[in-house]
Amino acid sequence: MTHRRFEGETLVVASHNEGKVREIRDLLAPFGVQTVSARELGLEEPDETGKTFKANAELKALAAARASGLPALADDSGLCVDALEGAPGIYSARWAGPAKDFRHAMERVQAALDELSMTAPEERRAHFTCALALGWPDGHVETFEGHVHGALVWPPRGDKGFGYDPLFVPEDHDVTFGEMAPARKHAMSHRTEAFRLLIKSCFEA
Repeated sequence: MTHRRFEGETLVVASHNEGKVREIRDLLAPFGVQTVSARELGLEEPDETGKTFKANAELKALAAARASGLPALADDSGLCVDALEGAPGIYSARWAGPAKDFRHAMERVQAALDELSMTAPEERRAHFTCALALGWPDGHVETFEGHVHGALVWPPRGDKGFGYDPLFVPEDHDVTFGEMAPARKHAMSHRTEAFRLLIKSCFEA
C-alpha cells in the first residue's frame, strides 16, 4: 500500500490540549518539522461526531487542514476499561466535563468500578488507544492506530503526564504513566506506537 508522504515544513497539530500538543511536538522534533497548534491559529474545535477513535481523528485533521491550508495532524485517544465495556473510550475527554477536570474523570471511572466491585488487578484491565490522522487540505488522510495495555490503580499516582495517566500502570511495570519521566512513557505509549507507524509511512524515505 502506498502512503502519501509529508513534504512540507509546517504541520498543524489539530488539538487544543496543551499536554497532547507538547507530546506530539516532542515526537516530531527529530524530524525537523515546524509545528503550530490549532489554538495558536485560532481554529475552532470541530464537533467529534465519529463513533471510533479513527473517525474522530480524521474529522479533526481534515477540519484543521482545510481551515489552515496546511497539512494537519490530529490525535484521538482515550482510556478503554475492559470491565466497563470499553468506556470511557471515545468519550474520555467528555468524562472530564467542560472544565477538563481529569481528577473528576478518574473518580467517575473508579466509582463505576466500585459499583461492579472490581478490585483485583485482573478485574481492572484497561488499555489506551491512540488514532493519529494526517490530513491534507485536498481531503486526503492517512490514519494509524496504537495501543498500550495495563491495569488501573486507585488512588491516582503521580503528577507527570496528563489526562488519565495517574490511574494507569502499563503491563510489566509497577509505576503509573503519571509517575514516569516523559521519555520513559514515550518509549512505550499508545501515541508512540501510532507515531512509529505514521513516521514510517509518511515521513521516512
